[in-house]
Amino acid sequence: MSDKCPLNVCCSQYGFCGTTSDFCGNNIVKSPSCGGTSSNQRTIGYYEGWSVDRNCDTVPPESIPVGAYTHLNFAFASIDPSSFVVTPTGPDQIDLYKRTTALKQQDPSLKVWISVGGWSMNDPNETTFHTFSNLVASKGDQTAFVNSLTSFMQKYGFDGVDIDWEYPVASERGGSTADLVNYVTFLQNLRQALNASGQYGLSITLPASYYYLQHFDIINISKTIDWFNVMTYDLHGTWDNATFNPSSGNNNIVQAHTNLTEIDQTLQLLWRNNIAPQQVNLGLGFYGRTFTLSDPSSCTAAGCPFSGPGKAGPCTNTAGTLSYTEIERVVSAGGDVSVDRDAAVEQVVWEGDQWASYDDADTFAMKIDYANQHCLGGTMVWAVSLDARGTAASALERSTGRRAAIVQGDKGVASRAQAQTQTQTSGGRSLKAPRLL
Repeated sequence: MSDKCPLNVCCSQYGFCGTTSDFCGNNIVKSPSCGGTSSNQRTIGYYEGWSVDRNCDTVPPESIPVGAYTHLNFAFASIDPSSFVVTPTGPDQIDLYKRTTALKQQDPSLKVWISVGGWSMNDPNETTFHTFSNLVASKGDQTAFVNSLTSFMQKYGFDGVDIDWEYPVASERGGSTADLVNYVTFLQNLRQALNASGQYGLSITLPASYYYLQHFDIINISKTIDWFNVMTYDLHGTWDNATFNPSSGNNNIVQAHTNLTEIDQTLQLLWRNNIAPQQVNLGLGFYGRTFTLSDPSSCTAAGCPFSGPGKAGPCTNTAGTLSYTEIERVVSAGGDVSVDRDAAVEQVVWEGDQWASYDDADTFAMKIDYANQHCLGGTMVWAVSLDARGTAASALERSTGRRAAIVQGDKGVASRAQAQTQTQTSGGRSLKAPRLL
């Protein structure tokens, strides 16, 4: 192995970095292995604060299945780019903060955290484009941030903070080379302040791609935080477009946005750095990535060419993405479903040229089984607000052994007994039985 490559990956004789035998020879890192139910102890659900503004399939905090999750991460709070104090993303969010943390009255074991940041915060057109990078570079600005954060959490009843910086160092995301070291120092200072203020939790999100992950000093970060939330979804999408992104190299072909083989490759990067698996939460998606196929008359499987994103859903209203609930409707209307068991992902084709990849009860179970076999400490979900009927949450419950007190039904909140009856009637599957690939 060589110290020249980030994340302790191997350097080939030609000076390229990688993790396969072509780069590493026989120096392959073994994955952690164990039996049992290690990942069942922690199920984290992100809640989108903007989801209540959708025209349909809204999930108000009161409809979140209490008991299905050990933690809820409210997404998001922002950071003022001038004062560096923590701010709500909008005036309507304050009421949602209170209603979400109030769920702890129904389940005293539930922890509700605030997630700070998110993908959009580092968009080039945002005033917060450089905010994270500027924050971690200034001790004075960190003091302002920490003081406001602890006050914010105390005011609204949050139990911890999740830092979702997407991404340090990456210049196209507002980063600088100094972020690699500064982020560690920032998290150390934050941890110290949180400990002094009370029993607050601290986590960060991690990308699944080596391109972004190489800029995280995960070894030193792991000494400071409680756990990593690894975003093992959005592995592929319409951004894999050779026209606009020549480095994608996939020639505009559809690929599943979540894939267990690629997930395993991502986690190998953590094991190379001796990250404890108990500190890792595996990311699961309550949504699908969609494409419009270029030649549906002859090619409709993964690997076929696409011409653009799939049609926007009636409720999420975003081309290239459908919520779990919207996909349920597609399948119920006769979509052609297949399962790729190697990748542990479902695929559906409908309207001739529409293609989506997603998870359901079966593939959630496969991924959770993988997490347990590799001793992971938990799972996390993006996002509970994409599961308007509570069907995906029920699927997780069956795999984790956790039981929610309520679930969201077609006509509102259904009782647990009703939900069990509905599940038995449908044969334990919320979606159409697939054909195998």
